[in-house]
Amino acid sequence: MEKELKINSAGFKSDTSIKEKLWVVIPVVLLVGLLSTLIYNHYAEFSVENFIAGFNQEFLVFFAIGVFAQLVDGTLGMGYGATSTSFLLAYGVPPVVSSTAVHVSEMFTTGASALSHHRFGNINKKLVKHLLIPGVLGSIIGAYLLSDVINGDVIKPFIAVYMIILAVIIIKKALKKSIVKKKTKKLGVLALFGGFMDSVGGGGWGPIVTSTLLGRGRNPRYTIGSVNAAEFAISFASGITFMLFGGIHGWQVIIGLILGGVIAAPLAAYLVNKFKRKPMMVAVGVLIILLSLKTLSKLL
Repeated sequence: MEKELKINSAGFKSDTSIKEKLWVVIPVVLLVGLLSTLIYNHYAEFSVENFIAGFNQEFLVFFAIGVFAQLVDGTLGMGYGATSTSFLLAYGVPPVVSSTAVHVSEMFTTGASALSHHRFGNINKKLVKHLLIPGVLGSIIGAYLLSDVINGDVIKPFIAVYMIILAVIIIKKALKKSIVKKKTKKLGVLALFGGFMDSVGGGGWGPIVTSTLLGRGRNPRYTIGSVNAAEFAISFASGITFMLFGGIHGWQVIIGLILGGVIAAPLAAYLVNKFKRKPMMVAVGVLIILLSLKTLSKLL
């Protein structure tokens, strides 16, 4: 009897160990495969002369943008796309180049962020599983429609207004002495909508999904870690779709954002554990309001 229990226990530990390793192996394999494909298809653009020439003052600017955007996204669970795109456009990078660069770089930075959050124990695997498939479907649909059917700028004002209202609710809840946790229903619908708007609006997975979950009283540490982990699959799906339809432009911008984001990802995941719940919720709310107001100011 004892031998059977030991065998069963060993088998259970082995299954658990394999599942744990998959959380690391899958992102690494996908990233290595993507990097290999990009190098194979664009090797002519990566000559030694071009590579050395790319490391100049502009590269340092793009690198710094990548670091800052990832720190915002990794610690608050949102804002990478909105933050990096705003800085790139302000610096004078054309919209087509900035959009492509952000989507391609996110495929790497969200992968690094997911691995980092897993390392620091910030992930609720059950929540990730609920968000994953609907989020991926939404992102693919959104990327396809944006490429062929609709203009994402038309929808941005409505999303910005929604964000401001949601941010006010989050800040109000954060200022209360106690927050009553409520069960979040229809996680699949939320993820589908978040993935769709992330592709169509150039950002929105974090603000829509993280904001909603925090507004329902969920723990910020596990919410941010889980949403970031799921975002890797969402970014990968939308990035591949955009690459298939629009191609790749602006390698210097892309590499700067990738290196800055990958380096900052572990620090951002570490800082999540250091923030207290209420100040973090206020910070999330204020960030959403500022980004949404900036979006509205550009559209009005």
